[in-house]
Amino acid sequence: MAQSLLKAGFELTVHNRSRGVVEELAGLGARPARGVAEVSAQTEMVLTCLPDVATVEEVYLAADGLIQASRPGQVLVDHSTVGPATSRAIAQAAQARGVAFLDAPISGGVERAQDATLTIMVGGPSESFDQALPVFEAMGERVHHMGPSGTGSITKLLNQLLVTVHSAAAAEALVLAQASGVDQGLVLEVLKSSWGASNMLVRNGPVTVERAFDGARAPLKFLVKDLGLALEFAKQLGVSLPQGQRAGDLLALAEEQGLLEQDVAALVLPLERAARA
Repeated sequence: MAQSLLKAGFELTVHNRSRGVVEELAGLGARPARGVAEVSAQTEMVLTCLPDVATVEEVYLAADGLIQASRPGQVLVDHSTVGPATSRAIAQAAQARGVAFLDAPISGGVERAQDATLTIMVGGPSESFDQALPVFEAMGERVHHMGPSGTGSITKLLNQLLVTVHSAAAAEALVLAQASGVDQGLVLEVLKSSWGASNMLVRNGPVTVERAFDGARAPLKFLVKDLGLALEFAKQLGVSLPQGQRAGDLLALAEEQGLLEQDVAALVLPLERAARA
C-alpha cells in the first residue's frame, strides 16, 4: 500500500516497529520516522494498518498516541479490522481535538494490495472522505463511502463473516472430492464456473491442491480475530449467526491443532484429518 502511494507521487513518511520495512520504503523515496508523533508532525493525513484491536487502541488513544499528537485539520485513517465501537471511540476522541477520523478497512489480501486493486470501505464524515479519496484511489480499485463513523468497520466484519463461512464450505467440498477419488484440480476448474463458486473457493482451492499452506499472505489467526469481532457485534444486536458459529467451531479446531500461522486455506486440514480417522 505504501509502495502504491509512492508510485502515485505522494510524499510519504513511514514508521513501523520492524525497521526493515521502513528502510526498504526509505530506499524507494519515503521519509523514515521513529514514532507516531514524528509521522503526525510531518503529514497532513495519517494512515494506519495494524494487526489487532489492542494495537489500534494503543496507537490512537494512548497518552503518546496519534490523537494526542494530532493537530486541527488533520485527517486520520485506520485501515485495520476492528469493531465499530473502537472506530467510533477513536472518531469521538479525534473530533474533540478538531481532527477528522475515517475507519477505512480493506479487502483483497496481499495480492490486491500489490496491484493497487483493493476494495476500501469507509466510514466517517463525507467531506473528509472526499479529501482522502485520491489517496484511497492510489491503493484501491473500488472505494465506497458507507456512511458515518463505524460503518466501514461494520462492512468489513460482514465481509470477514462471509470469508470465513465460504472458506469453511470450500474446505468441505474439497475434502469430499478428495475422499471420493475424483481429481481435486479438475473439480476446482468446474466449480469455479458453476453456481457453487465463491471468491474463497477460487482463492483457497489452488492453495489446497498445491498444498501451499504457508501463512505469509493470509494466516488463519486473523480470521479467528475477525470472526470473533463479527460474532460479538451480532450478539450485541441480538442477531443469530448459526453458519458463523459453525465456522468458528472449525477455526477452534484448527487452533487446537496448531494451524493458526498457516494460510486460511488450511481450514481443510482438520477436515482431512477427521476424514482419515
